[in-house]
Amino acid sequence: MTWEVSAQSLEPKLRTKRRGTKSSRPLLIVLSGPSGVGKDAVLARMRKLGCPFHYVITATTRPKRAREKDGMDYHFLSRKKFQQMMDGHQFLEWANVYGNYYGVPRDEITSALSTGVDTIVKVDVQGAASIKKILPQAVFILLMPPSEEELGKRLRKRHSESPTDLALRLEKAQEEIKSLPLFDYVITCRQNKLDEVVSQIDAIVAAEKCRVKPRIVQL
Repeated sequence: MTWEVSAQSLEPKLRTKRRGTKSSRPLLIVLSGPSGVGKDAVLARMRKLGCPFHYVITATTRPKRAREKDGMDYHFLSRKKFQQMMDGHQFLEWANVYGNYYGVPRDEITSALSTGVDTIVKVDVQGAASIKKILPQAVFILLMPPSEEELGKRLRKRHSESPTDLALRLEKAQEEIKSLPLFDYVITCRQNKLDEVVSQIDAIVAAEKCRVKPRIVQL
């Protein structure tokens, strides 16, 4: 099954300096997509290229994978600590995904936006839908795999899912693609072409900075 989306390609040169002026409103970018599409890889590449964002770190109760670092890839929390943060309303949104909890720390977003820094947060499609209800003025970007077959290859390559979990994630991905109208932009994430994806995100941010009526995100 092919999931290619026809859209005009946006491929400007990458810019590592802040777009616009200090008086421009900071943006909240919500980056989402099916499990295995490459969200973490894209964000890692953006950081390496020096893209000027505050990168919100998601909290989770799932086990840490090989080469992941606490406080960089995720905040790895115990279920007790996660529950305490939930009870204290410290998450912008949270969800139970495949038996593990994931949550977006509210204070990371508020502090970054209050200082005028464009902020990017990574969530699954369910999380993006929740944030859309709370902060509709955020910019919502969906990363898509070129095809279902390609997504399956990426998930198998991780060696972190059982055959049952793999089938579940692929089935869920088919449902998540139906949420396309929720998003403002869609980008096909091809393997080994991360710079192209980053360039398109950069172009989206540059275009948003030129809006006559700027997005105003308030928490």
